[in-house]
Amino acid sequence: MELNLFISTFALIFVAELPDKTAFTALFLATCHHPFAVFLGAAGAFAIQSFVAVTFGSLLSLLPPLFVHLAAGILFLVFAVMMWRKEEESTDEVECDSKGKADRFFKSVASAFMTIFIAEWGDLTQLATATLAAQYHAPITIFISSTLALWSVTAIGVVVGSQLKKSIQPKLLQRIAASAFAVVGIVLLLKH
Repeated sequence: MELNLFISTFALIFVAELPDKTAFTALFLATCHHPFAVFLGAAGAFAIQSFVAVTFGSLLSLLPPLFVHLAAGILFLVFAVMMWRKEEESTDEVECDSKGKADRFFKSVASAFMTIFIAEWGDLTQLATATLAAQYHAPITIFISSTLALWSVTAIGVVVGSQLKKSIQPKLLQRIAASAFAVVGIVLLLKH
């Protein structure tokens, strides 16, 4: 593995992903779901997206950006409405059995996976990964470094989101997250 290529790819993808919508998505998902479930779902989505980017290289740029932005925008709006209308889960209720907890955990993993997976299609970091793979012909190095960079940003977002959950009133946090999802959805829809 070429160390210089690994470091430069990691740095590029990390810095590009920090202000990205998917980083904020992970943060907001962690405010209302189990943080580890959010990380697992997002990590799986990013690994697949990096694999696709490296495998297809510059072919990803052929995907119609209009479709990608419309699908992602609609998904974010749907999640905004669902989050806004979500009933606050009572922590006083003790009727949570282990099967219910497991079901919620896996639903959180699936939710995070689908949200990140769809939002990342055609994203700057995915296109950057594809371009780097096409340019340097080092698919394994590019895949590992870009995936680790995306996971690192996701971990930061999940930690921040789970800490916010502890210090801010749950209903207010739910409204803020729903509003943020709506804003991202509207921006994506208006982009084209």
